[in-house]
Amino acid sequence: MDIRDFAMDFFSLAGKKAIVTGGNTGLGQAFTLALAKAGADVFVPSVMDDDGKTEPLVAEAGRRYEYLKTDITTPGAAAKVIDTCIERLGGLDILVNSAGICPMAEVQEFGRPQWDATVAVNLTAAFELSYEAAKRMIPQRSGKIVNICSLFSFLGGRWSSAYAATKHGLAGFTKAYCDELAMHNIQVNGIAPGFFRTEMNAPLIADAEFSAWVARRTPAGRWGEPGEIAGAAVFLASAAADYVTGHLLYVDGGFSAAY
Repeated sequence: MDIRDFAMDFFSLAGKKAIVTGGNTGLGQAFTLALAKAGADVFVPSVMDDDGKTEPLVAEAGRRYEYLKTDITTPGAAAKVIDTCIERLGGLDILVNSAGICPMAEVQEFGRPQWDATVAVNLTAAFELSYEAAKRMIPQRSGKIVNICSLFSFLGGRWSSAYAATKHGLAGFTKAYCDELAMHNIQVNGIAPGFFRTEMNAPLIADAEFSAWVARRTPAGRWGEPGEIAGAAVFLASAAADYVTGHLLYVDGGFSAAY
């Protein structure tokens, strides 16, 4: 792209078809609404019941919202999600692997059941969905895959070794798929959120001592609000990021840069 051809519509997602896993709650919902406002129709597979609040917000942006209640960790679920999205929306251009869990317990109480569940949602499901999406994106020679990583993609994870391990793994997977899919004009990137005010973080937010530590440790001096991560997803899903791949974009109020 010649810089003389640059225009703000490179950030437009008009007519694009996107999947956002877990896109009806928390940061996932912020991604859903951001992509819709940028012009995309959005398909949301989620194990969480749909509360009816997301669709009207997407409709305000003039875009379509499709929801499928499903457990993306079950055998065959990834192919079903991709096929259903294409059937309902007419295509697939963007995959945001946003669904994630973070069970927490002391080290001697954090056993194989918690480990297996976390790996299944945070890592294996993201791989299977990306694998199935790539099958459709390669023939059309275009596509965007955005993996929601974490600050714990490069930090340890006290009380949840599985969360840190899976987020490290997801960052590595992002780079590996970037290396394989770039030749097909498919960009694969990650977003590493800092501490955001979401339902999943509610127990941490309620802990006054921990919440105060987050504010002190973060240069911005506060927790992030879900809407503040929206622009990162739009950028990585848009034509503005056509030469950006294998990148992990931190949206953390400066946490990762601070000493």
